[in-house]
Amino acid sequence: MTTTRRADTPPGGDGHALARDRRGTGLPVVQLHGLSSSRRRDEVFGLDLTAGRDGLQVVRYDARGHGESPGTTDPDDYTWPALARDLLALLDEEFPGERVHGVGQSMGSATLLTAAAAEPDRFASLTLGIPPTVWRWRREQARLYDLAARQVARWGGARWAEATRLPPTSPAIDPDRPHTTPDVRDEWLPAAFRGAAATDLPPEEQIARLGMPVLLLAWPQDASHPLEVAEHLLELLPDARLEVARTPAEVAAWPRLVGEFVVACGG
Repeated sequence: MTTTRRADTPPGGDGHALARDRRGTGLPVVQLHGLSSSRRRDEVFGLDLTAGRDGLQVVRYDARGHGESPGTTDPDDYTWPALARDLLALLDEEFPGERVHGVGQSMGSATLLTAAAAEPDRFASLTLGIPPTVWRWRREQARLYDLAARQVARWGGARWAEATRLPPTSPAIDPDRPHTTPDVRDEWLPAAFRGAAATDLPPEEQIARLGMPVLLLAWPQDASHPLEVAEHLLELLPDARLEVARTPAEVAAWPRLVGEFVVACGG
């Protein structure tokens, strides 16, 4: 049974205000979405990475300013360190004293890595779906986020999404998947983009010390989620494996891979 809490107060780094739901029983899992997305939008895009999996107790939540969670107009509130603090505080509330399995995609992957670098003992495993640009790959993407922030401030999110709409470049993305607008209110979306432009992962040597099992999920030919980043993380992380999807059917199999990986990692 799913229960949802709607947040009514701005997030303050303590996690309590973030909208979330809980489903299933079993191993503790926290699930994160990408920039401008939400739990609902992940479902529309077929990126609910624990959908239909038995043996998992999954808490999904909307990051600050996304979906049903309240936001702010301060870009600092949308950097990966700020989002990681929200995540760790949410874990204190939802899974106190437990090691959890983190599952995220895009911005959610970066949030998980940032949180794990700060408190590695909190995580039994990490699933990092379509990791975003980081380190030397980040500069051009940051420029695009700054441009998007200016365009959204001028046009609004719906018009921006339509004006910048392009067909998928990766053969793994279903070309017929629905077109959706950002699940972030217009008053917060420019700040979310500016926060993304200003942020990056901790240094590579810090990430390389993470010893928990890691499952990397990637697809090719996506400039916002370069396969090269996933391959670099594979080389960097001590206990990692990479699965590359090249068709929509292989992306549809990701929840099964995630469920099997988490169960194999155990408690």
